[in-house]
Amino acid sequence: MTTNTLARPAKADRPRTGTSGLIGWVMFDWAGQPFYTLITTFLFAPYFASVVVGDAAQGQAVWGYTAAAAGMLVALASPLLGAMADGMGKLKPWIFWLSLVFAAAQALLWFAEPRADAGSLALVIAAVIAATLAIEFATTLNNALMTSLVPPGQLGRLSGSGWAVGYAGGLLSLVLVAGFVVSDPATGKSLLGLEPLIANSPESRAADRSVGPLCALWYLVFIVPFFAFTPDLPGNGRRPSPGTALRAGLAQLGDTVRNLKSFGDIALFLLARMLYTDGLAAIFIFGGIYASAVFGWSSVQLGLFGIILSIAAAVGGFLGGVLDDKFGAKAVILGALALLLAGAVGIISITPQAALFGLLPSGSGSAGPAPAMFATPGEQIYLAFAVLIGMAAGPLQASSRSLMARMAPPDKIAEFFGLFAFSGKITAFAAPLAVALVTSATGSQRLGIAAILVFLAAGFVLMLRLQPVERIAR
Repeated sequence: MTTNTLARPAKADRPRTGTSGLIGWVMFDWAGQPFYTLITTFLFAPYFASVVVGDAAQGQAVWGYTAAAAGMLVALASPLLGAMADGMGKLKPWIFWLSLVFAAAQALLWFAEPRADAGSLALVIAAVIAATLAIEFATTLNNALMTSLVPPGQLGRLSGSGWAVGYAGGLLSLVLVAGFVVSDPATGKSLLGLEPLIANSPESRAADRSVGPLCALWYLVFIVPFFAFTPDLPGNGRRPSPGTALRAGLAQLGDTVRNLKSFGDIALFLLARMLYTDGLAAIFIFGGIYASAVFGWSSVQLGLFGIILSIAAAVGGFLGGVLDDKFGAKAVILGALALLLAGAVGIISITPQAALFGLLPSGSGSAGPAPAMFATPGEQIYLAFAVLIGMAAGPLQASSRSLMARMAPPDKIAEFFGLFAFSGKITAFAAPLAVALVTSATGSQRLGIAAILVFLAAGFVLMLRLQPVERIAR
């Protein structure tokens, strides 16, 4: 391994592109985040489990298998995509076509009708997988643009700003959908107490099904600044055919894998991230589903829950970016993991009857709805631990991205971000699968969620051993 010995060039503290280019780059996160906030976490996932499938425990298992399949496909294809992109030079044309697939797949979620038949259920599952693949591949390529936009000393703030803006976009989209579209079936009112813009009868659940098309429209509108203003990589002047690019990508990826021992610090980091990112994703995948089962939360309550978490994540992402540039990405990642472990333990300590492993009464007495929104002690404690998780999630993801940008070889930046995506997805099936298997075997959602702790703890231990080496010039 070699350390970076290049001297800092003059004016290295200045961004390498204009303000409009940086705004366009962070708008990618703003455009794509509603998929994670509205679809995979707070609104569509609980609706899918409890209404589309029709049974909360079985629905959680099906959603877990779907997330696992998508994660495995992302893991297998992302490194090759990155290696091909390095050979092709330009990245934005790839992101454009992936964006079209992403929007179309989200729009297909309109067909997620209550108690769907086998054909409709298969279509919805396929659409979720396709949308996940498209946005994850596009994110890999968008990440690879980072080092061409700002110098290394600003990567933490750029990455943190991207995550913060992304969570803010998720927050605003959630406020709009929960406040004006999705309604509580019991009252017929939205989160703001209004008549919903879309009728949401128990037979059609049209408002819940509209979440996918609305996310697609959001993305198509807000991705425009990225394509209009953010500069692409300079390119290498070559325009190989797709077949040639595929063969060259396979050869380059094979060479990198064979010589990965030369990048021992990156290999250790990727292994740690493989574990803790899987655990974090599982928390967000199943957090809303678990809360819905324990407290009987409706779509409106889940929407407000998502708003609270999005605010916490946005604040955490921004602060984490500042701390990253000041204290280093490793320190931020370790601190975030410690908070995540504490929050996850706190969440699984709560049942409908008691909180903190029986030390305090939950106050709900059953899994039925509380008399007022978040009125019981159990719900309030759950929210407190969830906010802790939200505050940690932004810095963990932002600093992981900035650390890879600093450590990756400049001439293989897209490929190494492909390996970065690989590390976040190759075991993405493991935590959701563990949750699904434990839930299915025990019939307990609580025990299923507890499996996530193993992944977070293992990632923390490996990060303690990491001594990162920066390979890009300051």
